[in-house]
Amino acid sequence: MQMTPEVLLVAYCVAIALLSLAGGLLPNWVQMTHTRTQLVMSFVSGLMLGVAFYHLLPHSIALQPSAQGADVSVWWLMIGLITMLMLLRMFHFHQHDFSAAEIEHLDLHPQVDDPHHHDHHHSGTAPTAHRLSWVGLALGLGLHTLIDGVALGAAMQGELGHTAGLLGVGVFLAILLHKPLDAMSITTIMEAGGWSRRSRALANVGFALLCPLGALLFYFGVDLLGDARHYAVAVALAFSAGAFICIALSDLLPEVHFHSHDRGKLTLAFVVGIILAYAIGVIEPAGAHLHGI
Repeated sequence: MQMTPEVLLVAYCVAIALLSLAGGLLPNWVQMTHTRTQLVMSFVSGLMLGVAFYHLLPHSIALQPSAQGADVSVWWLMIGLITMLMLLRMFHFHQHDFSAAEIEHLDLHPQVDDPHHHDHHHSGTAPTAHRLSWVGLALGLGLHTLIDGVALGAAMQGELGHTAGLLGVGVFLAILLHKPLDAMSITTIMEAGGWSRRSRALANVGFALLCPLGALLFYFGVDLLGDARHYAVAVALAFSAGAFICIALSDLLPEVHFHSHDRGKLTLAFVVGIILAYAIGVIEPAGAHLHGI
């Protein structure tokens, strides 16, 4: 017996919230090593790229009613990519190294760059955390995870008329495996900044609920647009594809690329992520990319 898209979406949201919560609590249980984090990032970056190109963009084009649908989808893909890039540039809200050595380097108070300070990060740039304001952290990661939620909601809307959830699985996995990294970013930086356990727990819970909130609001709210619903879903899918591509290429992969160690393992993890995204596409029902809702 197959679940309806609505039930499946709720199940996805619960899983994402729980794993995000676990990610925020993980530093209290185990010490994430540098290599483990890099392997996860490599795999997730490959998965996100595969989902963007094999799932989100083709479905967006299929849902466009006009012959120029591909052009419209590519334009919205670029808008999504640029939007996410601007978020990353303005707020610089990711801290992906959770090793003890890196945490010791964190300086959470905004300051002027010291020209005599050098770090092992990207060509000697200062650690990312010292440039963070708490407003920037909240806005950056909050907007980022809401966009992830819209991606999931749009993907599930695109499932209507097909076997429930097959497109949603790819988007779901990409978000599911990425959220713990973001949650660990928040709680790790807050801990280094001296925030209490209760404050970290509240922030972790609030962050875990944002992606499900975005997914549910889009999925159930887009029907209010009437005949424009098809176009809105297509636009959201293309925009999300651009956001996924940007996260993979400008946030996750550079963190991996600038490390010379474990190149074989990191490359293999990246390729496995792409293969998994493609494999999910193979099991989609015939014609899923060929017609709209």
